[in-house]
Amino acid sequence: MEGLVFKSTGSWYHVKLDDGSFIECRIRGKMKLAKLKVTNPIAVGDIVELELDVSNEGTGIITHIAPRTNYVMRKSVHKAKQGSLIAANIDRAVLIVTLHHPKTSLGFIDRFLVTTDSFRIPSTIVFNKSDLLSTQELSAIEYISSIYEPIGVNTLLISALKNEGVEKFKELIRDQITLISGHSGTGKSTITNLLVPDLDQKIGEVSESVKKGVHTTTFAQMFEVNPTTKIIDTPGIKELGLIGIEDNELSDYFPEMRALLGACKYNNCMHTHEPNCAVIDALENEQIAESRYLSYLSMLENEDRRW
Repeated sequence: MEGLVFKSTGSWYHVKLDDGSFIECRIRGKMKLAKLKVTNPIAVGDIVELELDVSNEGTGIITHIAPRTNYVMRKSVHKAKQGSLIAANIDRAVLIVTLHHPKTSLGFIDRFLVTTDSFRIPSTIVFNKSDLLSTQELSAIEYISSIYEPIGVNTLLISALKNEGVEKFKELIRDQITLISGHSGTGKSTITNLLVPDLDQKIGEVSESVKKGVHTTTFAQMFEVNPTTKIIDTPGIKELGLIGIEDNELSDYFPEMRALLGACKYNNCMHTHEPNCAVIDALENEQIAESRYLSYLSMLENEDRRW
């Protein structure tokens, strides 16, 4: 039998079969992914083969994972030098962003985009809580959008609470599997409830003391908006670590830097201090946003990214 993983709790997997029914499955103990150092071998969005577990009626055993078109992972919270798979086989990634309560930094946005760009996953930045924004803050969003739109990352402004802009969001994700991510408290669960009205997900309240969201989603989970449109709601991500990207590869995942590939004087240019560097020239000519370049330097200094 073949099925699609809708939910992973670490030891059990909620799998939808081709006939529309669901079955709880475990993984065969000896199954491993040879090239990935991960704490969880199966992710939401994986297509798997399974057989019925004769020792536990009504459950299944996953025997094979189909090749993935892509996946997104983050650093493991508990095990050094290992990653944690978030989701697989994604058509689009959406990052829910808020200016405050909680604040999403440009550095976090850039780390998310490098992660998704490394697997060529189209990404969208969705600014939520527009109903709380002042005129000055709306101008700030226009400025942020002007940084990302030219590099192929479209942006959208919505208010999930007021149900404003949600129809455009629905059109954006139509007929796709979309990963929805962001800090806790940005409104991911509220958006999920709007897209899948029969859900009764707990809505997280934002801690006023630390201005960060309280985690309400424990595991990544897929939901059906309709038979051809699915979303993957992920746990709130406080820190998104980059994994397995070498120093000389990092600029490849910044589209504005990738466009200048081969234009520097030196083939091994790291775009930090070298003479006749096309990236530094573009920065000085305001063709590359300073915030993006600073994010690049910050990621370059992060040694954990290389393992």
